[in-house]
Amino acid sequence: MISPDELELVDDAFDGFHIPSKPEILTKMELVLQADEPDMSALANLVAIDIGVSSVVLKTINAPFYGMSRTISEIKQAVMLLGMEIIRALVVGVILRGAYTQKSCISLERFWDSTTDIANTMVFIGGRIKDKVPLEKLYTVGLFQNCAIPAFAIKYKNYVNLLAALEDRPQLSPTAAENKYYGTNHAVMGYYIANAWGLPKEICGIILNHHDEQFLNFEKNEEAKLLYATLKIAENVVNRVRRFKDTSEWERIGMDVMECLHIGKDEFDDIEDDVAEMLLGN
Repeated sequence: MISPDELELVDDAFDGFHIPSKPEILTKMELVLQADEPDMSALANLVAIDIGVSSVVLKTINAPFYGMSRTISEIKQAVMLLGMEIIRALVVGVILRGAYTQKSCISLERFWDSTTDIANTMVFIGGRIKDKVPLEKLYTVGLFQNCAIPAFAIKYKNYVNLLAALEDRPQLSPTAAENKYYGTNHAVMGYYIANAWGLPKEICGIILNHHDEQFLNFEKNEEAKLLYATLKIAENVVNRVRRFKDTSEWERIGMDVMECLHIGKDEFDDIEDDVAEMLLGN
């Protein structure tokens, strides 16, 4: 595992990367959220100002993952149902997505769609597992774990070739390969982005170490373990649904991840079937 204290050694590795500044709307939202009794109406008003954010909030609450019995069309109601932290994660996600509009060697639209699938699947799994984890933390981890990949795909025209090589050689570590060719990796840069934008410390730590296959063996915080394990199951489920195969890490960490969440093969299969139905609309 990497400690944030070690990152000072690689500060100069970020020259030439576009790391988005913290947006003003997020600062305004945090002022609302930090109040002793947050004003949900004020939060809803901030969301409603931005059409792009509003549409994502309504699309999210009406997705099958959240199990609403009827369509939600009012922003204030959506804010109340989703909760403050998921709303913040959605707002940050919309802004982060809009911050990377430069020419890229990968399809950024497909990348963000996949990231959203993972975030929603984490929330769904979180509602199924016996060890409860705050759903807003699950969504945020799913949305931000790979948030720096677009920066690599924009800066390096050959980054798509590295991703293809990793796909063909699942034994390789993505972060180790990035370190070799680029002097840094998307997990470290993702940590910097998440930290700069004020994400909780434990979530920043998950982003920093989300490709560490020994995470469950060395992490002491139980909630962090559950966040990591839920992420890895969600990634694998989405990959199986979309690409019909396990992720490159699953063979090595799958059993430990399922044990951490007290999920057996039958329950995993049920989760995969449910997620497939929601993602594919079958």
